[in-house]
Amino acid sequence: MKRRDFLGLANTAAIGITIVPSNVLGKTFGYVSPSDKLNIAGIGIGGMGRNNLRNMSGENIVALCDVDWDYAGRTFNDYPKARKFKDWRVMFDEFGKSIDAVMVATPDHSHAAVTAHAITLGKHVYTQKPLTHSVYESRLLTRLAEKYKVATQMGNQGNSGDDIRRVSEWIWAGTIGEIKEVHAWTDRPIWPQGLNKPSEQMAVPENLDWDLFLGPAAYRPYHSTYTPWNWRGWWDFGTGALGDMGCHVLDPVFLALNLKYPSKVEASSTLINTESAPHASIVEYTFPARKNMPYLAMPEVKVTWYDGGMLPKRPAGLPDGAILGKNSGGGLLFVGTKGSIMTSYYGMEPTLLPFSKMDDFKEPTPTIPRIPGSEEGPWKGAHERDWIRAAKEPAENRKEASANFEYSGPFNEMVVMGVLAIRLQELKRPLLWDGEKMQFTNISDTDTLKILSVNDFKVVDGDPRFDRKYEEFNAKQIAGEWIKHTYRNGWSLPDMPV
Repeated sequence: MKRRDFLGLANTAAIGITIVPSNVLGKTFGYVSPSDKLNIAGIGIGGMGRNNLRNMSGENIVALCDVDWDYAGRTFNDYPKARKFKDWRVMFDEFGKSIDAVMVATPDHSHAAVTAHAITLGKHVYTQKPLTHSVYESRLLTRLAEKYKVATQMGNQGNSGDDIRRVSEWIWAGTIGEIKEVHAWTDRPIWPQGLNKPSEQMAVPENLDWDLFLGPAAYRPYHSTYTPWNWRGWWDFGTGALGDMGCHVLDPVFLALNLKYPSKVEASSTLINTESAPHASIVEYTFPARKNMPYLAMPEVKVTWYDGGMLPKRPAGLPDGAILGKNSGGGLLFVGTKGSIMTSYYGMEPTLLPFSKMDDFKEPTPTIPRIPGSEEGPWKGAHERDWIRAAKEPAENRKEASANFEYSGPFNEMVVMGVLAIRLQELKRPLLWDGEKMQFTNISDTDTLKILSVNDFKVVDGDPRFDRKYEEFNAKQIAGEWIKHTYRNGWSLPDMPV
């Protein structure tokens, strides 16, 4: 999907229902009637995946897969007729012909492997945010989706909302002039971060297949601090606060400003280590000038991200006592040459600053089609239904879902590239990025990187005792590994389409 066509998309309504096996029409004519149901498999169903499946439950939920059957138990109870699996590879081998589409909500590190293989099998895919764990994986999914012509959607549900469209329309109409500065923030993390790798031994619970949880990540002994849910703060499994919330908060920025690859990135944070994301961080992206729009020039812009409670300077025009972003969860501030726009997360509740400017503000005529049902709010299923609608249309005439991989793949690259900057901050320089080649251009073959690996503290006889250890890496090699992960033996990705 080209940005200018952003969901020209989505003017078909939500889907009704009776069951004719979808592969009868789908395989023969490349089309599934809106009245027919898709056969959907859920992979990673204990957390957010359960919510996604609830919003897809008008279709046939035919298979459920999770490595932890206790954590997934409620979802198994929701769909008692669905086939149950622990290993998604076994599910595809044994039951794949009965599956039309797949919902993926595993931990971040296994998104790409599950999604990529599903695409190569011709399955439509809805994958939770962040789309992938690394830049290379994002590029791969973008190209695979293009090659195999399946319907795709990243699970950043605010992307289907009305407000991201309103903000873009305000900006494109020149309401606040040229934008050279944007600030984005979140109150995350709300899970533990800044942690040492645990040293105590634990037995693996009977309900959990630990090897399958690790998937493509390097082996480490089981500990309850990793799963369920707390995996987000560990580098091997998650992407910290930026990966968790960036795909929500930064979405209106990426869309409205026609962004693609940054040219430069720089980060700072609280104490960082080899194992876990920091408690708080700040990342500054620089994006080069883009092609001007009819009513708006697109000069170089700096986009600054804040998490862990860090906030930008309060803008002029925001009254004393008013919350930055209208709520405590996060928000955006677009700073233009003629004024500012402030929103909460997802781009919701946009307002001009000062608030008094809204009194006589006439919104531009809407130019971006709205998603049916999006007015009900981001949790009510419009995002999932829009993907289902796209999956039922023939590829040659499909109106792609709003966060399809042609859009969300490059967007996710932006997000996880910021995670790279956090991990590489000890180089103490702005990092220059070649987006086409997926590499930093100012890290030399001889640069080294020292990162804290152990940070123990105790008080002995009233005196503080610190035990800090560091690991040293070749900076170019470790940057390359974080851009394109080496998978553990037995795990792989399809080749990158040319």
